Order: sequence, then structure tokens, then C-alpha cells
Amino acid sequence: MGSTKCIRFNKCKTTKKNSYKGNISWYWSFFRMSWKYQALEHAKKDAPHEACGLVAVYEGKEQYFPCNNIAQDKGDQFIIDPDDWIVIEDKAEIIAVVHSHPNHSSTASDADLASCEYLDLPFYIVTPETENWSYYEPSGYKKGLIGREWVWGIQDCWTLINDWYKEKKGINLRHWDRPKSPKDFSKKPLFEHGLPLTGFVQLETTVNLEEGDVLLMDTTNTGILNHVALYIGQQTILQHCIKKLSCRETYDQKYIQWTKKAYRYAK
Repeated sequence: MGSTKCIRFNKCKTTKKNSYKGNISWYWSFFRMSWKYQALEHAKKDAPHEACGLVAVYEGKEQYFPCNNIAQDKGDQFIIDPDDWIVIEDKAEIIAVVHSHPNHSSTASDADLASCEYLDLPFYIVTPETENWSYYEPSGYKKGLIGREWVWGIQDCWTLINDWYKEKKGINLRHWDRPKSPKDFSKKPLFEHGLPLTGFVQLETTVNLEEGDVLLMDTTNTGILNHVALYIGQQTILQHCIKKLSCRETYDQKYIQWTKKAYRYAK
């Protein structure tokens, strides 16, 4: 597991007398012109939900661009609206991601660190109540297969299978582009279409499973195949369900009933 560089600072509270010679009013005027002030105001406005945005170089200056958080659980997660990202990227150079931790420390979570690596951009995290900031840079952080926080498109059920195959078999599976949100995905899951394109063939039955077989499940009893788990032998599956940590579980009657199709890698 790689280490992650973290620099914590409290921009609003620090006077830095040597630098500003005790002139707090000058410092506050300067801070109000910075993008951090705009991001902090956004975070306070959106609390208790997590606010999110992008820092980008526009017209020769670093500027903060607030974005829409489309996560289902906005109080504990953020997903930047891809449409906002595209608009900003078209007119400016994105250099960092910003989001808030309302009522929590500005320390990065596992999900934050994984997202930082995936996006390959620095992360700024602010706590609106205390105005404390933390800063993280991509540094090779990699969470193990067990105990991951769920992050849409970055640490989810398909990502877990992808990483297992890379770690255990040395096979790089295709990383699918996801719809904007889990809600959009639930309306039209991609697994049945994507698994054959990734080198998997459907088995005739869901019995006589082998290590590495992918199980396609209907976890909502609606006829929608919305989840994949990995059979790892000895009546055990590896899976990552929404809002839960990735884990091993016994392939018991509940999961057997949820399983509608099984696939085996054959490429």
C-alpha cells in the first residue's frame, strides 16, 4: 500500500504574523479573493451535504468551479456530475478536485484516496464548520481487496472483480465506463452485454462453480440483474455491495437465489 502525502492547514485561522506582520484585515481581504474562499462558501451553503467542485486554470488564474453532487447519499459521498466536468474541461485546465466533509475531519477516507488515484489529480478537502483544509496528492495508494469503501465507478462490484483478476491471475480486464450515477445504471445494467465483451462465456447452469466465476445477481427481486459477485471457492464469494465494505461472504441460500447467471473467463 503506497503512502499518501497529506498537508493539513487551517487557512482561515492562521495569522502567520511573520508573513502578514499581524495585518489580519489584509490577510482576510486577500483570502476572500482566493478560490479557497469560494469553495469554503460553497461547502457551507451545501452543508450538511458534501459540496464538490473543481479547481481549474481559466484566463491565467486558478479559479474554483462549483459542481453538482449527484451521489445518492450526499451526506457521506460525492460524485461530480460528468456534465459539469465536461463543461469546465472544455474551457479551462482542471488541476484539482475539491469536496467537503460536513461535521467530519478533513482527513481523507479510503474512498477519497482511491478517487484521488483514479482521477490522478490532487484533492483538497475542507470541513465547513471548522474551516480546516487537507491536501492530498496521487502517490500510488492501493486498497486491498477486503474492506474497501464503495465508490461508484472506482471501487464497486465490477472494480473488485477487475482487481482480483489482475492481482490473482495477472489478467487485465476491461474497465467499463459507467453511466452518470448508480440510479441511471440500475435502469439499464451493462453486465449482460459487457461480460461477453470482456472474455467471459455464460455457463449453462449456476452450479458446479469454479474459482473466478462471475455471478450475475438480481438483488432487488425486480428482474434487473444489477450486481456481480466473484466465486472464490469453498462456497465463498467476494463482493462489494453499495454502501458497504468489500468482503468475503458465504455463498448461502440468499445469494444462490439472487444468482440468475454465471460466467467463466475463457479468453
